[in-house]
Amino acid sequence: MEKKYLAYGLLILATLSWSANFIVGKFSTLFLIPPLSLNFFRWLIVWFILLPFFIVPVIKQFHIIKANFGLLFLMGITSTGLFNSLVYTALNYTQVVNAVLMISVIPIVVTIFSSMLGVEQSSRFHYYGLVLSLMGVGTIIFKGSLDLLLQLNFNQGDLWMVAAVIAWAIYSTLLKKKKLPFTQFELIFILTTIGTVFLIPQFLYEHVNGYKTNFNLAFYLIVTFIVIFPALLAYYCWQKAIEIIGPNRASIFLHLMPIFGAIMALIIFNEQFVAFHYIGTVFIVSGIYISNRKA
Repeated sequence: MEKKYLAYGLLILATLSWSANFIVGKFSTLFLIPPLSLNFFRWLIVWFILLPFFIVPVIKQFHIIKANFGLLFLMGITSTGLFNSLVYTALNYTQVVNAVLMISVIPIVVTIFSSMLGVEQSSRFHYYGLVLSLMGVGTIIFKGSLDLLLQLNFNQGDLWMVAAVIAWAIYSTLLKKKKLPFTQFELIFILTTIGTVFLIPQFLYEHVNGYKTNFNLAFYLIVTFIVIFPALLAYYCWQKAIEIIGPNRASIFLHLMPIFGAIMALIIFNEQFVAFHYIGTVFIVSGIYISNRKA
Protein backbone atom coordinates (compact mmCIF):
# COMPACT_ATOMS: atom_id res chain seq x y z
CA MET A 1 0.00 0.00 0.00
CA GLU A 2 1.32 3.46 -0.91
CA LYS A 3 2.00 5.77 1.98
CA LYS A 4 -0.39 8.40 0.66
CA TYR A 5 -3.32 5.98 0.97
CA LEU A 6 -2.29 5.22 4.53
CA ALA A 7 -2.34 8.98 5.17
CA TYR A 8 -5.83 9.28 3.67
CA GLY A 9 -7.12 6.52 5.96
CA LEU A 10 -5.54 8.15 9.00
CA LEU A 11 -7.08 11.51 8.09
CA ILE A 12 -10.54 9.97 7.74
CA LEU A 13 -10.21 8.43 11.22
CA ALA A 14 -9.00 11.75 12.66
CA THR A 15 -11.82 13.83 11.15
CA LEU A 16 -14.41 11.24 12.15
CA SER A 17 -13.19 11.38 15.75
CA TRP A 18 -13.13 15.19 15.77
CA SER A 19 -16.64 15.35 14.30
CA ALA A 20 -17.82 13.27 17.23
CA ASN A 21 -15.85 15.59 19.55
CA PHE A 22 -18.09 18.50 18.52
CA ILE A 23 -21.22 16.48 19.26
CA VAL A 24 -19.88 15.38 22.66
CA GLY A 25 -18.62 18.91 23.35
CA LYS A 26 -22.13 20.24 22.82
CA PHE A 27 -23.52 17.54 25.13
CA SER A 28 -21.06 18.68 27.81
CA THR A 29 -22.68 22.14 27.80
CA LEU A 30 -26.06 20.52 28.53
CA PHE A 31 -24.56 18.89 31.65
CA LEU A 32 -22.97 22.23 32.69
CA ILE A 33 -19.40 20.90 32.49
CA PRO A 34 -17.01 23.91 32.54
CA PRO A 35 -15.22 23.97 29.14
CA LEU A 36 -11.71 24.83 30.36
CA SER A 37 -11.91 22.26 33.15
CA LEU A 38 -13.11 19.64 30.67
CA ASN A 39 -10.08 20.25 28.47
CA PHE A 40 -7.76 20.22 31.49
CA PHE A 41 -8.99 16.85 32.75
CA ARG A 42 -8.94 15.46 29.21
CA TRP A 43 -5.26 16.14 28.64
CA LEU A 44 -4.24 15.41 32.24
CA ILE A 45 -5.67 11.90 31.84
CA VAL A 46 -3.93 11.50 28.47
CA TRP A 47 -0.67 12.58 30.12
CA PHE A 48 -1.02 9.98 32.88
CA ILE A 49 -1.84 7.26 30.31
CA LEU A 50 1.28 8.04 28.25
CA LEU A 51 3.60 8.72 31.20
CA PRO A 52 4.77 5.15 32.04
CA PHE A 53 5.41 4.30 28.39
CA PHE A 54 7.20 7.40 27.14
CA ILE A 55 8.81 9.22 30.06
CA VAL A 56 12.10 7.30 29.77
CA PRO A 57 12.62 7.66 25.98
CA VAL A 58 11.62 11.33 26.15
CA ILE A 59 14.09 12.03 28.97
CA LYS A 60 16.82 10.34 26.93
CA GLN A 61 16.08 12.81 24.12
CA PHE A 62 15.89 15.85 26.38
CA HIS A 63 18.80 17.48 24.53
CA ILE A 64 16.68 17.46 21.36
CA ILE A 65 13.72 18.94 23.25
CA LYS A 66 15.95 21.66 24.66
CA ALA A 67 17.35 22.50 21.22
CA ASN A 68 13.83 22.74 19.73
CA PHE A 69 11.93 24.00 22.76
CA GLY A 70 10.59 27.13 21.07
CA LEU A 71 8.99 25.10 18.29
CA LEU A 72 7.64 22.44 20.67
CA PHE A 73 6.33 25.12 23.04
CA LEU A 74 4.30 26.79 20.28
CA MET A 75 2.97 23.43 19.09
CA GLY A 76 1.99 22.38 22.63
CA ILE A 77 0.27 25.68 23.42
CA THR A 78 -1.68 25.90 20.16
CA SER A 79 -2.79 22.24 20.11
CA THR A 80 -3.45 20.75 23.57
CA GLY A 81 -3.20 24.04 25.44
CA LEU A 82 -5.56 26.22 23.42
CA PHE A 83 -7.52 24.61 20.61
CA ASN A 84 -10.03 22.48 22.50
CA SER A 85 -10.42 25.02 25.30
CA LEU A 86 -11.49 27.51 22.65
CA VAL A 87 -13.78 24.99 20.93
CA TYR A 88 -15.51 23.88 24.15
CA THR A 89 -15.93 27.52 25.19
CA ALA A 90 -17.36 28.43 21.79
CA LEU A 91 -19.95 25.63 21.96
CA ASN A 92 -21.43 27.32 25.04
CA TYR A 93 -22.42 30.27 22.86
CA THR A 94 -22.84 29.01 19.29
CA GLN A 95 -24.40 26.15 17.38
CA VAL A 96 -22.41 23.15 16.20
CA VAL A 97 -23.20 24.22 12.62
CA ASN A 98 -21.41 27.54 13.10
CA ALA A 99 -18.45 25.81 14.76
CA VAL A 100 -18.07 23.34 11.90
CA LEU A 101 -18.27 26.23 9.45
CA MET A 102 -15.28 27.85 11.18
CA ILE A 103 -13.31 24.58 11.17
CA SER A 104 -13.82 24.43 7.42
CA VAL A 105 -11.76 27.60 7.07
CA ILE A 106 -8.66 25.91 8.53
CA PRO A 107 -7.34 24.58 5.17
CA ILE A 108 -7.25 28.15 3.82
CA VAL A 109 -5.41 29.43 6.89
CA VAL A 110 -2.96 26.49 6.78
CA THR A 111 -2.22 27.22 3.13
CA ILE A 112 -1.50 30.88 3.96
CA PHE A 113 0.71 30.05 6.97
CA SER A 114 2.57 27.32 5.05
CA SER A 115 3.42 29.76 2.28
CA MET A 116 4.42 32.53 4.72
CA LEU A 117 6.73 30.23 6.69
CA GLY A 118 8.13 28.51 3.61
CA VAL A 119 6.90 25.13 4.83
CA GLU A 120 5.06 24.00 1.71
CA GLN A 121 4.00 25.51 -1.60
CA SER A 122 0.66 24.60 -3.12
CA SER A 123 -0.06 23.49 -6.68
CA ARG A 124 -2.93 24.86 -8.72
CA PHE A 125 -4.76 21.56 -8.13
CA HIS A 126 -4.72 22.23 -4.40
CA TYR A 127 -6.43 25.60 -4.88
CA TYR A 128 -8.97 24.14 -7.32
CA GLY A 129 -9.79 21.37 -4.87
CA LEU A 130 -9.95 23.79 -1.96
CA VAL A 131 -12.55 25.95 -3.69
CA LEU A 132 -14.59 22.91 -4.79
CA SER A 133 -14.49 21.40 -1.31
CA LEU A 134 -15.53 24.68 0.30
CA MET A 135 -18.53 24.77 -2.03
CA GLY A 136 -19.51 21.34 -0.73
CA VAL A 137 -19.10 22.44 2.88
CA GLY A 138 -21.26 25.49 2.26
CA THR A 139 -23.94 23.38 0.55
CA ILE A 140 -24.24 21.11 3.60
CA ILE A 141 -24.01 23.80 6.26
CA PHE A 142 -26.54 26.09 4.61
CA LYS A 143 -28.75 23.21 3.39
CA GLY A 144 -28.51 24.48 -0.17
CA SER A 145 -30.41 27.61 0.85
CA LEU A 146 -29.11 31.09 0.01
CA ASP A 147 -31.59 32.57 2.50
CA LEU A 148 -30.02 30.58 5.35
CA LEU A 149 -26.59 31.84 4.32
CA LEU A 150 -27.77 35.46 4.36
CA GLN A 151 -29.49 35.03 7.74
CA LEU A 152 -26.43 33.54 9.50
CA ASN A 153 -25.57 35.57 12.59
CA PHE A 154 -22.21 35.40 14.32
CA ASN A 155 -21.89 35.71 18.10
CA GLN A 156 -19.07 35.58 20.65
CA GLY A 157 -18.91 31.80 20.28
CA ASP A 158 -18.03 32.26 16.63
CA LEU A 159 -15.25 34.64 17.61
CA TRP A 160 -13.86 32.00 19.97
CA MET A 161 -13.91 29.61 17.02
CA VAL A 162 -11.90 32.08 14.92
CA ALA A 163 -9.20 31.95 17.60
CA ALA A 164 -9.40 28.13 17.59
CA VAL A 165 -8.95 28.05 13.80
CA ILE A 166 -5.82 30.20 14.02
CA ALA A 167 -4.39 28.04 16.83
CA TRP A 168 -4.94 24.77 14.92
CA ALA A 169 -3.56 26.19 11.68
CA ILE A 170 -0.37 27.27 13.46
CA TYR A 171 0.03 23.82 15.04
CA SER A 172 -0.57 21.98 11.75
CA THR A 173 1.88 24.19 9.88
CA LEU A 174 4.61 23.85 12.52
CA LEU A 175 4.27 20.04 12.44
CA LYS A 176 5.92 20.10 9.02
CA LYS A 177 8.29 23.00 9.74
CA LYS A 178 11.07 20.77 11.02
CA LYS A 179 11.56 17.02 11.05
CA LEU A 180 11.89 15.92 14.68
CA PRO A 181 13.23 12.45 15.65
CA PHE A 182 10.28 11.53 17.88
CA THR A 183 7.69 8.82 17.38
CA GLN A 184 4.11 10.04 17.07
CA PHE A 185 3.21 9.13 20.66
CA GLU A 186 6.45 10.59 22.01
CA LEU A 187 5.54 13.86 20.31
CA ILE A 188 1.99 13.69 21.70
CA PHE A 189 3.42 13.11 25.18
CA ILE A 190 5.77 16.10 24.86
CA LEU A 191 3.05 18.41 23.54
CA THR A 192 0.61 17.17 26.18
CA THR A 193 3.14 17.91 28.92
CA ILE A 194 3.59 21.47 27.66
CA GLY A 195 -0.11 22.00 26.98
CA THR A 196 -1.28 20.62 30.33
CA VAL A 197 1.00 23.03 32.21
CA PHE A 198 -0.67 25.82 30.21
CA LEU A 199 -4.11 24.37 31.10
CA ILE A 200 -3.54 24.55 34.87
CA PRO A 201 -4.19 28.32 35.13
CA GLN A 202 -7.25 27.88 32.87
CA PHE A 203 -8.65 25.30 35.28
CA LEU A 204 -7.85 27.48 38.32
CA TYR A 205 -9.49 30.48 36.66
CA GLU A 206 -12.77 28.61 36.30
CA HIS A 207 -12.49 27.13 39.79
CA VAL A 208 -11.99 30.44 41.60
CA ASN A 209 -14.82 31.98 39.59
CA GLY A 210 -17.28 29.37 40.82
CA TYR A 211 -17.39 27.03 37.83
CA LYS A 212 -17.31 23.68 39.62
CA THR A 213 -17.01 20.29 37.95
CA ASN A 214 -19.59 17.69 38.95
CA PHE A 215 -17.89 14.30 38.86
CA ASN A 216 -20.96 12.34 37.79
CA LEU A 217 -21.62 9.58 35.25
CA ALA A 218 -22.07 12.05 32.38
CA PHE A 219 -18.68 13.64 33.12
CA TYR A 220 -16.88 10.28 33.23
CA LEU A 221 -18.47 9.07 29.98
CA ILE A 222 -17.68 12.29 28.13
CA VAL A 223 -14.08 12.42 29.34
CA THR A 224 -13.50 8.75 28.54
CA PHE A 225 -14.69 9.27 24.98
CA ILE A 226 -12.70 12.45 24.27
CA VAL A 227 -9.53 10.95 25.76
CA ILE A 228 -9.64 7.81 23.61
CA PHE A 229 -10.88 9.11 20.27
CA PRO A 230 -10.47 12.88 19.67
CA ALA A 231 -7.25 12.97 21.73
CA LEU A 232 -5.11 9.82 21.51
CA LEU A 233 -6.40 8.30 18.27
CA ALA A 234 -7.07 11.47 16.28
CA TYR A 235 -3.86 13.32 17.21
CA TYR A 236 -1.76 10.28 16.31
CA CYS A 237 -3.52 9.95 12.94
CA TRP A 238 -3.27 13.67 12.18
CA GLN A 239 0.42 13.98 13.00
CA LYS A 240 1.35 10.82 11.10
CA ALA A 241 -0.62 11.91 8.04
CA ILE A 242 0.99 15.37 7.97
CA GLU A 243 4.39 13.66 8.20
CA ILE A 244 3.48 11.72 5.04
CA ILE A 245 1.66 14.21 2.79
CA GLY A 246 2.17 17.64 4.42
CA PRO A 247 -0.20 20.14 6.10
CA ASN A 248 -1.82 21.61 2.97
CA ARG A 249 -3.08 18.33 1.51
CA ALA A 250 -3.96 16.97 4.96
CA SER A 251 -5.91 20.00 6.14
CA ILE A 252 -8.45 19.83 3.30
CA PHE A 253 -9.69 16.54 4.82
CA LEU A 254 -11.23 18.69 7.57
CA HIS A 255 -13.97 19.35 5.04
CA LEU A 256 -15.15 15.80 5.70
CA MET A 257 -16.38 16.92 9.11
CA PRO A 258 -19.71 18.35 7.87
CA ILE A 259 -20.38 15.02 6.13
CA PHE A 260 -19.61 13.01 9.25
CA GLY A 261 -21.62 15.48 11.32
CA ALA A 262 -24.65 14.99 9.07
CA ILE A 263 -24.33 11.19 9.29
CA MET A 264 -24.08 11.33 13.09
CA ALA A 265 -27.16 13.57 13.22
CA LEU A 266 -28.95 11.04 11.02
CA ILE A 267 -28.11 8.19 13.40
CA ILE A 268 -28.38 9.96 16.77
CA PHE A 269 -31.15 12.47 16.17
CA ASN A 270 -33.03 10.64 13.39
CA GLU A 271 -32.55 13.51 10.95
CA GLN A 272 -33.02 12.99 7.23
CA PHE A 273 -30.19 12.71 4.71
CA VAL A 274 -31.60 14.84 1.87
CA ALA A 275 -30.50 16.11 -1.53
CA PHE A 276 -28.17 18.88 -0.37
CA HIS A 277 -26.20 16.36 1.72
CA TYR A 278 -25.54 14.25 -1.38
CA ILE A 279 -24.61 17.29 -3.49
CA GLY A 280 -22.27 18.63 -0.81
CA THR A 281 -20.65 15.23 -0.36
CA VAL A 282 -19.89 15.00 -4.09
CA PHE A 283 -18.29 18.46 -4.04
CA ILE A 284 -16.16 17.68 -0.97
CA VAL A 285 -14.93 14.28 -2.14
CA SER A 286 -14.17 15.72 -5.60
CA GLY A 287 -12.28 18.61 -4.04
CA ILE A 288 -10.17 16.29 -1.90
CA TYR A 289 -9.36 14.14 -4.93
CA ILE A 290 -8.36 17.12 -7.07
CA SER A 291 -6.31 18.80 -4.33
CA ASN A 292 -4.22 15.65 -3.89
CA ARG A 293 -3.28 15.42 -7.56
CA LYS A 294 0.25 16.30 -8.56
CA ALA A 295 0.88 19.04 -11.08
